[in-house]
Formats: sequence, C-alpha cells, structure tokens
Amino acid sequence: MSNPGRYDVAALRSQFPALKAGAAHFDGPGGSQTPEPVARGVYEALTCPVANRGTVTKAERHADGIVLRARAALGDLLDADPRGIVFGRSMTQLTFDLARTLSATWGPEDEVVVTRLDHDANIRPWVLAAEAVGATVRWADFDPDTAELTAADVAAVLSRRTRLVAVTGASNLVGTIPPVAEITALAHEAGALTMVDGVHLTAHEAVDVSELGADFFACSPYKFLGPHCGVLAARPELLEELRPAKLAPSTDVVPERFELGTLPYELLAGTTAAVDFLAGLTGSPADRRTALLEAMAAIRAHEEPLRVRIEQALAELPGVLVRSRAAHRTPTLLVEFTDRNPADAYRYLAERKINAPASSFYALEASRRLGLGDTGSLRIGLSPYTDDTDVDRLLDGLASFTALRR
Repeated sequence: MSNPGRYDVAALRSQFPALKAGAAHFDGPGGSQTPEPVARGVYEALTCPVANRGTVTKAERHADGIVLRARAALGDLLDADPRGIVFGRSMTQLTFDLARTLSATWGPEDEVVVTRLDHDANIRPWVLAAEAVGATVRWADFDPDTAELTAADVAAVLSRRTRLVAVTGASNLVGTIPPVAEITALAHEAGALTMVDGVHLTAHEAVDVSELGADFFACSPYKFLGPHCGVLAARPELLEELRPAKLAPSTDVVPERFELGTLPYELLAGTTAAVDFLAGLTGSPADRRTALLEAMAAIRAHEEPLRVRIEQALAELPGVLVRSRAAHRTPTLLVEFTDRNPADAYRYLAERKINAPASSFYALEASRRLGLGDTGSLRIGLSPYTDDTDVDRLLDGLASFTALRR
C-alpha cells in the first residue's frame, strides 16, 4: 500500500478478490479472507520448478528457498529465531504432536495446567496426553461475568509438580487477552514449560514470543490473511532437547525433525506473502520487523473504533447482551440474545450477506462456563479489511432482527 504511515482501508479492500462477492465479513476469527498477493505467491510456487529440498537442481533450490524464506518471515512476525519455526498442517496437529512428545517424559506424579478460556486445541491434546501417562490435569478458571483470566487464577493451580502450563494469548470466543507474561513467569518459577496459543492474538496484536515468555507459541497463517497451515515457534535449543516420533530416514536436524513428511511449499510461499503484505500495510520503508510493528499498531487503531461503535449500538438494542467484557481484548464480540436463538440471527444475517456465525467455535469449555452450553452464541469479529459500511450493514441487520416478532 502507498502513503507511508497511512492506513487506507479502501485501498486494502481492493486487494481482496473475495470481497467483490459483496458479503460483509465478520467471520475473520474463523479464518480471514485472502489478498491477491498471497494467492499469487501460492500460484507461483506451484507453477515454478519444485522438488524435494536440496542444492543440486533448480527445483530443489527453489523448494529450499521457499522454506527458509517462510521461517524468516515468521521469525520477523513473532520476533522469534527462524531456526525454531516449525510448520505443520494446523495448530491443532502441531499441538497434538508436541503433547505426545513432551508427555513421554511425564508420569503419575506430574501435573499439567490448562484454562477454561482456551480453544480446545490448547486443552484436549494436553488432557489426553496427561491421561495416557497418568498425570493430573489442573484447571484454571476464569470469571464468566468479566471474562477475565488472571495470573492469580493460574497461580491457584500451580505446584512444583506442574510440567506445563497451556494458556491462550487471546480468546477466540470472547477476545480476552490474559496477562500472558505474568502467567508464564509464574509457570517458570514453578519449573514448568509454557505453551501459548497465539492463533487469535497474532491476527490483532504485535507478538514478541520472548516478551510473552512462551516456551512454545503456536499460530495459524490463515487467521492473518495467509493460507491454511500451522506454525509452532520455540527456541532451537529447547527443540534440540526433544525427541519426537519420526521416520527412520528423515533428518534429525532441528526444526525439520518435527516436520513430518514433505512440507506444502505453496502454502509456505503464501505464508511469506501474507507476512510481507502485512508489513506493507502502511508503506513503511523500515525493515520488515519494524514495519510489522507499525502495521499491527495501525490495524489496532483501525479496528478499535469500529469495535467501540458496534458495542455502543448493541447496548441500545433490546434483548442483546455482549459477553466480551475484558479490559484488554481483541475486536471480537460474543453476542447473546435474551429471548432469541443466536443461530436464527446467524441465518438472518447470512440471508443479507452479512457473515457473523453462531457457535462455540471449539472454545467448548469457555462456552460452557459462560452458561451457553455447547452451542455458544453469535460472534462478531473485525478484520483489517472491515470498514464502516460493513458495520452499517451489521447494525442494520441486527436492529431489524431484534425488532422481529417471535
């Protein structure tokens, strides 16, 4: 994008072919739309000579370059060492793999901590791994009235037996951003490792893995304008200590020893393109990491007023209750209707080409804790390409829905 220092949402939207279909997308927390440069990156990777990674043929060098550039891009996005960037099919798959690897050293005297605020992908892998070796699972609760998860909530279930603390960087259901650095510091004091689910956080906030204190940090490029794949970031020296299950002839080099089979080169090329696209949002001439920090600040400055506008309008609608209340949160609103089914609102809006789905969105424990059961409620998620016209349509749609007679 042009005009250094300026966030031009109209110019941004013009680069998303999917927006030409006319829908107002408030479904970004489930997966963002894709800009044309990312699609082009995928296309070019597939149409250039490619082979298994190597240094002899042009096709081999092309594949190797794609992987190394993707590691460097994620290193800049997360302020992490590229040598500790692991790629996989999804965050869920990577977390299951990591849980199986770590739990191989656990036993009945050990404990793991999970939180009820998390997406199930950062709960169930740890619960199942603990059950398999007889370890104890300790649950950190959150306040359903405020949607806050505090460091004290986690401290209450920590002990010297804790081997790992799994915590979300931001709730994909209600947007809550817990004090992750405080939580990981407490975990480290107890001698535990930390796993931070950064899938929702990375789409809205600048991330520094070291500042967060995350031993392991996972994210998904398709939540920040990229293609469908998963990323795990860790210190290379920590990865060196772990012995994952792998094929006998596959390399034992880190991080490749954690990547099962041939990587999807086209998706990694698209991931690099997505990071570069984000870095270019404000036209900053700075290095990529600095440009990304500026871009994420600009995204927040763009999304936050839209969130406030929506919240103020929702407060005026009868029978509408916003469950996203934490002091520090992403522009993600979970909306409950006191006398209407959220699935009906979902369908009503969809008929008007307004995409705001209703579900628990795999945050099953959080939905249950909020009293919403397994079905959850309506979620409104803002994205870098959301504009005031989208918000107009959403608010008009919700106003007409709530005015309907039952």
